Amino acid sequence: MSVTKKDVEKIAELAKLKFTDDELENFTHQMNEILSYMDKLNELDTENVKPLSHPVEQINVFREDELRPSVSTEESLKNAPDKTDQHFKVPKVIGDK
Repeated sequence: MSVTKKDVEKIAELAKLKFTDDELENFTHQMNEILSYMDKLNELDTENVKPLSHPVEQINVFREDELRPSVSTEESLKNAPDKTDQHFKVPKVIGDK
């Protein structure tokens, strides 16, 4: 199977992209190289290979959750330039319309 310049033009149209003639030629060549590589992979015997959900099997690689004390409200607001009792005070960014 090979890709023609018309195929690449159609794909570009569907993706709402515009390319120069040189770019279309380049993409046509690149897509044909990808397809030839896929044909090479299809030659492999995968009869006795079990399917995988992930290429590398790993079991929970995240650290364990540990309960640790968090920063208090007073501590987090200590260096705030403008604040209320429990909140940072920031300039209004949404105008009235």
